[in-house]
Amino acid sequence: MATAAARWREALAEWAIPKEVLEQAPESPWHFPVALFASRADEAARAEPTRSNRRALEALPEGGTALDVGCGGGAASLPLARRASRLIGVDSSAEMLEAFLERAGAAGLDAEAIEGAWPDVAGQTPVADVVVCHHVLYNAPDLTRFARRMTDHARSRVVVEMTLEHPQSNLNRLWLRFHGIVRPTRPTADDAMDVLREAGLQPRREDWNAPRPGGFDTKAEAVAMVRRLLCLPADRDPEVAEALGEQWEVSRGRWGFPDRAVATIWWDGVG
Repeated sequence: MATAAARWREALAEWAIPKEVLEQAPESPWHFPVALFASRADEAARAEPTRSNRRALEALPEGGTALDVGCGGGAASLPLARRASRLIGVDSSAEMLEAFLERAGAAGLDAEAIEGAWPDVAGQTPVADVVVCHHVLYNAPDLTRFARRMTDHARSRVVVEMTLEHPQSNLNRLWLRFHGIVRPTRPTADDAMDVLREAGLQPRREDWNAPRPGGFDTKAEAVAMVRRLLCLPADRDPEVAEALGEQWEVSRGRWGFPDRAVATIWWDGVG
């Protein structure tokens, strides 16, 4: 019988975009606007702490350090500025890290940026009191190694946030409509928990409905993002907008998707 880690890896592999669709894509579906992640970080820093933030804050000593794995603009770690003195951000995008450093500096924090994919750069990344990692696990085929390297970089606690289902599962009906392709439904947060338990990490979990901070200035920008994810040309924007229908929500003057169900998962670090 396959291990939980193997089932996770195999399920993620099914999300690969078919070669014939990817080859015809006029733009990369993997490029995400830095401005989107920057706006999410800005709003997260201003908002009241979320359940994930609180799990990190309760394990973070006054003046402690936090490591943000897959940091983007810093949405997972900037809310910890009220207790932290130093943030460390890891991301494979230099542009994202620039946005992270700018926001950490504006918050009066010492910050370090490490460019590269986790856990490939774990060896050059300092240990911190708390490790946070929001909405990255679905990009980690080797989840066991990914999680263990976060664990050995946390003195106190690792806090992960992830959607209960794959973050692009809300586009499955659009893949069927535009490409005739049935997309997967797994893995899920339940599958991630199985892998973490199998790795001996004793995770705890809390499910809740999370707002999506930040967003796009205009509906057109939001539609264009979805269209790129679907590997479609720009002249299909009107069709994409029509297909999305009332799936949009305007929150605090920005366009995006409605709140979504997420899991906050946490476990002890190395002590």
